[in-house]
Amino acid sequence: MEPHLSPSFWLASLAPIEPRRPLDGDVSADVAICGGGYTGLWTAYYLASLDPSLRIVVLEANYCGFGASGRNGGWCSGLFPRDLPGMAPALADAVDEVGRVTAAEEIDCHYAKGGTISLVRTEAQLRRAASAPGFVDAATARDICGAIGVLGGVYSPDCAALHPARLVRGLADAASRRGVIIHEGTRVRTVSGSPGRRPGAEHRPGLPLTVRTDRGTVTAPVVVHALEAWRTTLPGFRRSVAPVYSLMIATEPLDAATWARIGLRRRETFTDERRLVIYGQRTADDRLAFGGRGAPYHFGSRIRPGYDHVPRVFEALERTLTELFAITPKVTHRWGGPLGVPRDWTPSVGLRDDGLAWGGGYVGDGVAAANLAGRTLADLILRRPTDRVRLPWVNHRSRRWEPEPARWLGINAALRGTILLDRLGR
Repeated sequence: MEPHLSPSFWLASLAPIEPRRPLDGDVSADVAICGGGYTGLWTAYYLASLDPSLRIVVLEANYCGFGASGRNGGWCSGLFPRDLPGMAPALADAVDEVGRVTAAEEIDCHYAKGGTISLVRTEAQLRRAASAPGFVDAATARDICGAIGVLGGVYSPDCAALHPARLVRGLADAASRRGVIIHEGTRVRTVSGSPGRRPGAEHRPGLPLTVRTDRGTVTAPVVVHALEAWRTTLPGFRRSVAPVYSLMIATEPLDAATWARIGLRRRETFTDERRLVIYGQRTADDRLAFGGRGAPYHFGSRIRPGYDHVPRVFEALERTLTELFAITPKVTHRWGGPLGVPRDWTPSVGLRDDGLAWGGGYVGDGVAAANLAGRTLADLILRRPTDRVRLPWVNHRSRRWEPEPARWLGINAALRGTILLDRLGR
């Protein structure tokens, strides 16, 4: 039987999803949020918690969690693509905050804070990693994750493994209980006041913004872009981030003897020090959920369902699991999806004078960062002078990606170069 092809193992493991009602006509709100993933839902959750009088409307093209929030590797980590002052402790706190909220809201997302280990498996990797904070020797690293040929590792306690689809669906329910109105099956087409507006259609601060969808319009003084890679589908935003695909596989549950050898007893997440990113976790039902990069960037920032499945990448992931753990488990699920990569690899959140807010560009490290983004956006919108609004990613502007074909040539050349460097390192 062929492995299950769905938006993800995580989504397939849930009961059939019944989408909420789509928007039906024109409405007004205090805050309109475009996107029903982690960023949009955390923003809605904290806004509603801080000010229950707000009318908050979330607009989602498919169903909450259809995008990256329901497809990712389930790493709720303190990782960030760039080294920015103050971000590490804020993200470490976000890891714990996700645990606190999911416990309080009784969201059973299989949260387990065991930390993360990056394995060192070549002499070249050892030279790079030996001076890194959190470096551990070979015996300690093997005790955490019993991969083949481990020479050491870099461990961080600031990571929890979780079930990402359970988190996003539970978060949608928690936001709804606080009065947030969520319309699924409602695709955003345009937002007035955005860079994609027609010449002469400038938007003055103080006037409501208008979100046009395929089901009606929402007017609000504040509109939040929380679309991650799908932001490129809006007029004027095609070069805002590059949709880069990451693919995953999930195995059947492994037996106790295999787990005794592999370890991950506290459900630590794992990767290694190669340049082309790989990532994995032990799921609550004892599977290996494992993913990595390697799929091509598609010309014009296109996003298509067919791009979620690249056989050669799935085969490479299976080979890598065999190389890491000397196992050939049955793969039951294969899936993928796009993540948003800014030109300078720097995620950001912000609020413009005209009421347009945004959050995203996480480069694949968005589970905890989206929680921090949601809290920060709520602070910005409600004008709360917290430490979060002074973090360096607030109101950061990445320059746009180059026009095609330079974008396609550059990103795919970098991908091939990364693969080549790893081969030379081995």
